[in-house]
Amino acid sequence: MTRPERAPLSPAAALIAALTAASPAAAEVPLSAIDWLSQSVSTPAPSGKVKAPSDAGAAPQGGWLPGTITASPLGSDNTAAPGLVPADRAGLKADFWGVTPSKDLARQLGEIRSDTLPAIQGLAESILVSEFTPVADRDPTRAIFLARIDKLSEFGALDPALSMLEELPQPTPAEFQRWFDIALLVGQEDRACAAMAKAPQIAPTLTARVFCLARLGDWPAAALTLRAGTGLGQIDKAEGDLTARFLDPELFEDEPPLAPPSHPSPLVFRMFEGIGEPIPTTTLSLAFAQSDLRSNTGWKTRLDAGERLARTGAIPPNRLLGLYTEQKPAASGGVWDRAAAVQALEAALTRKDKTVIGSRMQAAWAALAEKRLEVPFARLFGRPLANAGLSGADDRLALRIGLLSDEGAEIAAARLTVTPPPPIAKAALPLGPGRPAPAPLDHDSQFVAALAASAPLPAPPANPVAQAVSAAFTGPPVPDERFAPLLSGNQTGAAVLKALALLSASAAGDQRDTGAALTALRAAGLDAPARRIALELLILDQRL
Repeated sequence: MTRPERAPLSPAAALIAALTAASPAAAEVPLSAIDWLSQSVSTPAPSGKVKAPSDAGAAPQGGWLPGTITASPLGSDNTAAPGLVPADRAGLKADFWGVTPSKDLARQLGEIRSDTLPAIQGLAESILVSEFTPVADRDPTRAIFLARIDKLSEFGALDPALSMLEELPQPTPAEFQRWFDIALLVGQEDRACAAMAKAPQIAPTLTARVFCLARLGDWPAAALTLRAGTGLGQIDKAEGDLTARFLDPELFEDEPPLAPPSHPSPLVFRMFEGIGEPIPTTTLSLAFAQSDLRSNTGWKTRLDAGERLARTGAIPPNRLLGLYTEQKPAASGGVWDRAAAVQALEAALTRKDKTVIGSRMQAAWAALAEKRLEVPFARLFGRPLANAGLSGADDRLALRIGLLSDEGAEIAAARLTVTPPPPIAKAALPLGPGRPAPAPLDHDSQFVAALAASAPLPAPPANPVAQAVSAAFTGPPVPDERFAPLLSGNQTGAAVLKALALLSASAAGDQRDTGAALTALRAAGLDAPARRIALELLILDQRL
């Protein structure tokens, strides 16, 4: 069979075809320590060898930063890296970092787990986005700021990471790299490339240069840069083949699809999307899931991404609820069952249908617990379920859901002070205002309610975590020998990060240091976050 003749190739396409046939193989580049971060702009092109023939694509108005992008020398006094909220608003001390060496703090920040309790993640994110006075050694390599950005990205919290980077008046090449990657992941490719065009002093690698020249409309320059970079071995074969297809996909329409890499950079991820071969994000780092929330993505894909991101608090619970209730589930099983369960519960609560609220709550709670989404669920439904007038096992579960909500302290205080109604009147009272008072709490419920309400704790249940919690919240906090020197020595941040690491271990099953870590948080002035963590340890992991 004879192929039909093609139209004459454009100059750019001819260059691409030539370089693709002749491109030399290159050694695999090792993955970076943080897989999702690309090296797309981290390594300058060798001086005097390859230079983009043109920066003709003019940067649009409204560039990245108000100042210039400069390669700040190490040791420069650029250490007051921004945060998004004042430290005191998050309940933290302005001198949180204190005198701990910056490299030690950066290491501790990097060790925060993303697969832990939501309350631990919540306190960690407050630390990551708060504005503190600089560490004593002035953090000459900006290690603390970079660790904060990397951890936010690991949590999938790209919006705050991007906002913090955009507060920098003079970003370093490492900071620009992270901004570039995040901008690609949130769909701001043109803005990223405009910033790159304005900042020739932060020389990108050639693949990024080719990509941005094309995005800015200078296709001949993009093709020439790709040809030169591939010929000199500065663009490896895999990226050269992909970039060639990105520049002119029609030239390769009869070729088999490219094999996607297992750890793509954001730049590679976007180019695969650009050639019509998108890489599924389900096995990629959480940061990539943000790209699946765009409105042009299918509902199931957005649901899967929304669940992953809600679990770490990267998107608010209301956004997850909006995804669950967007339309009627198209099938059964998996995410469809979770969406159906949430819709059924919301409908029962709207109708105030007391006959089915309990069973639908139990079903929805069990369904979302499979994906560790109990806390987002509680923040959505905790208050209405606490007010639903349930009884028995349904009331017990509704209380625990309420305690995990943002109104947990208020719900707990109300339950600790209720007076049971006369038995004869209980069944006749309506749901809502004037509803029957709930039944008295059993001992375990009294314990968790008192913990949430900051009330005196009754004797703890026969549970090692409950006993550790009781010891931590009875009397003034006295930190042990692992924390006392840090807290008295102006190293609050180090003490708090150490406590979070121990509490993450407790959530994973190693409960030896639960009480000591909670006591340390209280001694650091973080009583409320410590109580939330303790509640989740008891309710989610221990099912008290």
